[in-house]
Amino acid sequence: MCSLSDLCRSDNLAGVTHGRFGLTLPQPIRASLFVTCIIDQLYPEVGVSVVRVLRRSGVEVDFPVNQTCCGQPLYNSGFTQEAKKLAERTLDAMENCEYVVVPSGSCGAMLRVFYLDLFAGDAAQSARAEVLSKRVYEFTEFLSDVVGVPAPETTESERAGTVTYHPSCHLLREMEVRDAPTKLLDAAGVSRVPLPNAEQCCGFGGTFAVKYPHISQEMLADKIDAIIASGADMVTACDMGCLMHIGGGLSRRQSPVKARHIAQVLDGSAG
Repeated sequence: MCSLSDLCRSDNLAGVTHGRFGLTLPQPIRASLFVTCIIDQLYPEVGVSVVRVLRRSGVEVDFPVNQTCCGQPLYNSGFTQEAKKLAERTLDAMENCEYVVVPSGSCGAMLRVFYLDLFAGDAAQSARAEVLSKRVYEFTEFLSDVVGVPAPETTESERAGTVTYHPSCHLLREMEVRDAPTKLLDAAGVSRVPLPNAEQCCGFGGTFAVKYPHISQEMLADKIDAIIASGADMVTACDMGCLMHIGGGLSRRQSPVKARHIAQVLDGSAG
């Protein structure tokens, strides 16, 4: 596994070519990956899948090495000044990016929506946050709205078996991304089944699961029941926080259902 600082170097992703999904772009689209803490520290293979899918779609990807945490845990916990320091570093790291692609609705919402609130009253930083906000896209949103939905690609996708999709709360309610993930799954030829009560929260919510563990576990139990009832071999989502939480719940139930990021499903590496 390559380090994330080297993630976007072509020699670390041997065999990846542009335009695998049949797209012919008039000129290269350039995007910068904001990888998120969970993927950086715990699931770097998801970052590799994100880059592979973007490159196969004809996108030139770079990785700003000065990026750190977006500051969301501090912001959600009321540590505004500490969150601002991390947010300012993010503004610096992403200042010259054409597009910023985030494989997480939660972190994407922090960059697009909550930085505007965080820097309200600070004219200079608020202006920078506004510029960044317009450049930020969640991974599937970027593929759907900027690149265009890929042509069907069934060979690798069939390895995933039957898949059900969990729409994460921040992706759905803050970034307002509703249809892009399922459109991409369907275009890739993934065998998809509906998830009962799909829009119900899984109970993770970042610090929520720590502050209110009993409530979180009850919410998770409902989500696990729904996933098992769907009959799917795999549950996918656009946020590794949700999938980490769900995966733990499935494991404790001794369920064979796998929890994988949507980039892994589209990349054919979710097995």
